[in-house]
Parts: sequence; structure tokens; C-alpha cells
Amino acid sequence: MAGSDSYRTIKGPGEIEIKIKGSRFLGQVLSCTDPEEAESLLAAVRKKYYDATHHCFAYRVGIGNEQKFLYSDAGEPSGTAGKPIYDRIEGNELTNIIVIVTRYFGGTKLGTGGLTHAYSEAAAEAIKKAGTIEQYLMEQFSLTVPYPDYNIIERLIHKHEGKILERGMKEQVPSLTVQMRISFISEFKAMAVDATSGRIKFE
Repeated sequence: MAGSDSYRTIKGPGEIEIKIKGSRFLGQVLSCTDPEEAESLLAAVRKKYYDATHHCFAYRVGIGNEQKFLYSDAGEPSGTAGKPIYDRIEGNELTNIIVIVTRYFGGTKLGTGGLTHAYSEAAAEAIKKAGTIEQYLMEQFSLTVPYPDYNIIERLIHKHEGKILERGMKEQVPSLTVQMRISFISEFKAMAVDATSGRIKFE
């Protein structure tokens, strides 16, 4: 499972189509960061495929205690669509995504087992198509560091996988704006203070 400042999500959007007994299932997975964005993406898919029979979906956003999720059968028999889709999100330990499976009914009923399998498969294939990646929660902070300590601080930033976003001057002292993974920041600051004998200043 991902750590406290990391999470798994999709690399990019994924879209697939499967056909079962005449019915078409269009599976889509998209990135989203909050319920409002998820609802907006769902509305766009409903509009694009306005003539479809069902738009079943599941989304999960946030990490840790901030996590929120929702799923819907959208008119299909209870438990045959939304939950199987959500189970694929949960099974892959993903967040900040919505999976929408649009169905065009083909005239042959699939039964509850058939529907569950179809929606689960469509969700799984869409996620597979998108690919998954581990992301990290980052934070920005600024610092000033005298010229003699500049190179050692740059090396420490690099060592802690930080990224220098901006270089400047403050009262004739070099300043840096840095982006770094949250769980690395406290160790970096302690080492930076130690390495500069306290000459580095954080804002």
C-alpha cells in the first residue's frame, strides 16, 4: 500500500470497448481530484453518449482520512455495476480517478452475474489501458542561504529529490523556492541547518 504522502493513480486516461451478447460496454477511466470534478466528467460523458442505456460509475478521490468515494448502478439491478467497478479501483489501490462504464443494450439480457462480470471487466480493462503510477504529495518552501553554503544546499536538495522552482536574491543573500516530497522535508531541513551551522534560513 502507498505511504502516508504517496498514492497510486492512473498515468493518463484510458478507454476501451467490449461487446457481450450484443451489448456494448464503453469503459473510461479519467483523473479527478474532488467529487465536483468527478461529477463534471460524468456529466460530459453522459452528454457525449446521450443515447446510451446506462452510465454506471465509481470514483475515489483524496488520500488517507480525506478519501471520498461514490458508486452508482445507474438503473442497472442493484449491486451489478457500481460496486464491481469500485472494486476494481479498490483492488488496484487507486485514487483520484473516476471509472465510467457506458452501456448500449443489445437486446439480450445478461442476468445479474453476466452484468457484474461485464462491468467489472470493462473497468479492469480501462484501468489496464490507462496504466498506473505512484505519485507523491509535494510541498513548496523558500529559503535563503549565504554564497559559501550554496553548493552544499543544492546537493542536499538533490539528495532529497527536491526541485528548485525559483532562484533569486533577498537582501543580497541568495534565495531558493523548493518543491519537495512532504515526508523528506523535515530531514532535509535538519541536515541543512547542521551543514550550514544555522546560516540557512527558512521562510
